[in-house]
Amino acid sequence: MRFSLAGVLGLNAGYVDAAGYLTLKGLFTAHVTGNFVTLGASLVLGTSGALAKLLALPVFCAVIVVTRLVAFRLEARGHRALRAMLILQTVLLAVAALVAARFGPFGDVDGAPALTVGMTLVAAMAIVNAAQRIHLSKSPPLTIMTGNTTQIMIDLADWLAHRVPGLAPEVRTRIRRMTASVVVFATGCAVGALAYAWLGTWCFCVPVLLALSTSMMRESHSDPDSRNP
Repeated sequence: MRFSLAGVLGLNAGYVDAAGYLTLKGLFTAHVTGNFVTLGASLVLGTSGALAKLLALPVFCAVIVVTRLVAFRLEARGHRALRAMLILQTVLLAVAALVAARFGPFGDVDGAPALTVGMTLVAAMAIVNAAQRIHLSKSPPLTIMTGNTTQIMIDLADWLAHRVPGLAPEVRTRIRRMTASVVVFATGCAVGALAYAWLGTWCFCVPVLLALSTSMMRESHSDPDSRNP
């Protein structure tokens, strides 16, 4: 059931990225390097949100480092680090949802409530990225679709050029997994945008439920990619 867990995480990441972008005036919460572009646009156009975009990458990096160090401690004590990461992701998303519902919509996205929501969502998505790289390494990236799309097109080009006659089984599996990852993330983005249009900042309640379901999946199914005992 590895794909089910990765699929829900990817769907949630797309949802959070799209809803966060709309709520926080162009802040990417999952694909944080995209904030380099939106930061430049904010500075040139004089729009708000520059502070959040500036903080996103350092917060993202710091959370991954801390998460990795804590995971080492948990594993040394015989605990399942992946499950702890999924639970922490759920808690962070719940905090973001509560603050967004209480103080949103945000006129000033550089204010404390909006910054709290933005950085909490960035932290939650950092944990998703770390979980994929460490514990779900056989699954394609869940939040950055450029690499997945590039590899799919390279594999297809190799097949069209007869470099891979008939497509080897491992290539077909890679294309299938990466295509599914792109479709799932794109679906999450679409649903997140629609939810924001219908629900406003209350739309952040949905990712909490999705994140909670991932914790229950980890309880129910063993993950062959996990490095934990």
